[in-house]
Amino acid sequence: MITDPIFYAVALPAVVLMGFAKGGFAGVGALSMPLLALTVSPVRAAAILLPILIVQDVVGVWAFRREWDRRIVAIMLPGAAVGILAGYLLAAKVSAAAVLGALGAISILFALHRLWLMRGGAVQAPANSPPAVGVLFGALSGFTSQIAHAGGPPFQMWVLPRGLSPRGLAGTTAIFFAVINWLKVPAYAALGQFTPGNLLTVAALLPVAIASTFGGVWLVKRIAAERFYVVIYGLMIPVGAHLVWKALTG
Repeated sequence: MITDPIFYAVALPAVVLMGFAKGGFAGVGALSMPLLALTVSPVRAAAILLPILIVQDVVGVWAFRREWDRRIVAIMLPGAAVGILAGYLLAAKVSAAAVLGALGAISILFALHRLWLMRGGAVQAPANSPPAVGVLFGALSGFTSQIAHAGGPPFQMWVLPRGLSPRGLAGTTAIFFAVINWLKVPAYAALGQFTPGNLLTVAALLPVAIASTFGGVWLVKRIAAERFYVVIYGLMIPVGAHLVWKALTG
């Protein structure tokens, strides 16, 4: 089990952000991985966060189990599986510095994309794009999810133009990423990351993750979410840049 107090000083806010994301502040959990990668390797950070994500997924899957688009999930999942495999091969075959650099770059792009959307911009696939395009965006979502638990932007680029109802979109998102998170389990097991030490660390963080999920549900109705988003996405850019710098300088 990790006992370094510096790790927990970073891990606790990272897990709280993941809980807030599941509780209604969609997207803010993308800062969790870059934060945790400041203290441990990015592969280990992702492996510690993955079981927490799987537990948090239960709430969303149960809530929206009857309101999701099966066709979209069926189209995107095969590509997502390929993307997860590509992310696994990257982590298994290249140096830790390369994975760190990829995580930093994905973090910066994620933040810029979110800030662009908040300013009224849009980068989306055409509403009538064929299923093959959905497979491609599924692959991108699977890859970025495997590396950084940040598969939202590619998913949204193809799904948002489909015109789903708000609950249909929430349900499709919940089901898709719940399945993706389970698909990532064999990859992290193959990387040797589900060690007793890592799992004990997960157990220590899990109560905070669950409490923060309910806290997110409570807070989302009471604070100005736009300012919160700007702060979180603004932080992702310097954190991502620092990870890229660490990767380049060793």
